[in-house]
Parts: sequence; structure tokens; C-alpha cells
Amino acid sequence: MPKVDLFPVRVSVHPSRRLTQLVLGLVLYGASAAMLTRANLGLDPWNVLHEGLTKLTGLTFGTITAIASVAVLLLWIPLRQRPGIGTVLNVIIISVTVDLTRIVLPEQHTLGWQIAVLVGGVVLNGLATAAYVGARLGPGPRDGLMTGLAARTGRSVRLVRTGIELTVLATGWLLGGTVGVGTALYALAIGPLVQAFLPLVAYRHRPPEVD
Repeated sequence: MPKVDLFPVRVSVHPSRRLTQLVLGLVLYGASAAMLTRANLGLDPWNVLHEGLTKLTGLTFGTITAIASVAVLLLWIPLRQRPGIGTVLNVIIISVTVDLTRIVLPEQHTLGWQIAVLVGGVVLNGLATAAYVGARLGPGPRDGLMTGLAARTGRSVRLVRTGIELTVLATGWLLGGTVGVGTALYALAIGPLVQAFLPLVAYRHRPPEVD
């Protein structure tokens, strides 16, 4: 019986297309993070932490995001993760996009719009994460931590991601970050979303067929 490939595979893709997917994914990630901050229904775990640090330092969300990214990179050392161009662009593009999107996107105060922005932000965040991780040009600091722990522990990406989000959430809350229904939705949904989207956008090499 011939072997059936259960997941879509993209092969022989020009590097420029993968770079485009990487940059687009990072821009969408930054925009989705800003959407969650404007929904006013609770921040995602990392932004709960960022908000807490923002309150302590007075720096912008984008600046704190960049500083936190560098700090997370230090955790890569024991996991033996290797940075790539995607790692560097992650720190730069997301931090800039978050601040720019927050400038043009006003805070939402009508419940219907709040829910729409929240749900849209969570789903877009899952797709954006899968897009830039799937480009395989180097994971972002947080996703390198996720994939590194998954590889070292043998646990699923979904389980590891959820565990990281809950840990960050608790730390951010202790620092004064805002927690709400949106926080719970993100923490529970982001792992399954990334795992669902990743096979659809991931590039990987198919071994040459042997006659």
C-alpha cells in the first residue's frame, strides 16, 4: 500500500517567497497583538507581562516587547536552539508593528466590537505564528522556546505552548498586567490554533524519491 502524506508539503520554494511569508507573518502577529490590547477584554499572556513591565518602566509596548524578546533568547542557550534571520526580524518587526497598530486602532468600548476584535486577534495570532514559524527561517524568541522545549521533552507543541502561556500569564498578573476573559480564551486556544495552522503553511524538504 502506498504511503499517504497526511499533511500538505511545500517543496522547492524560492527563498524570497519564504522570506515574504516570514515578514508577512511577523507583521500580522504584531497587528494581532495590538488588536488584543485594544479589545479591552483581557490581554494575551505575553501582553499581560508586557503591560506589567510597561507600568513599571513607562516604556511603550513595542519597546518592552523587544526587550522581553532579547531576554527570552537567553533561555535558548540550554535548549541549544539556533537563531536565524527570522529570529532577528521577529524582534524588530513585531515591536514596531505593535506600536504602529496601536496608534491607528482605537480602543473598543462597544461589546460587539470588543468581541469581534478579540476573536479576530486570537485567530490571526495563531495563523501569524504558524506562518512565520513555518517559513523555517529561524523561529522568534518565544516560539524558539516553544519548539525547543517540545523537542527536548517530547511533548506536543500544543501542550508546551499552553504551558508557557499560563506561566507567563501568572508572572504578568503579579506585575500588574490586565487579566480578563480574553486572556483565558487566548491561553486555551492558541496552542490548538498553531498546531492546526502549522501543517498548512510549513515548508519542509521532501527526500528525493528512489526508483
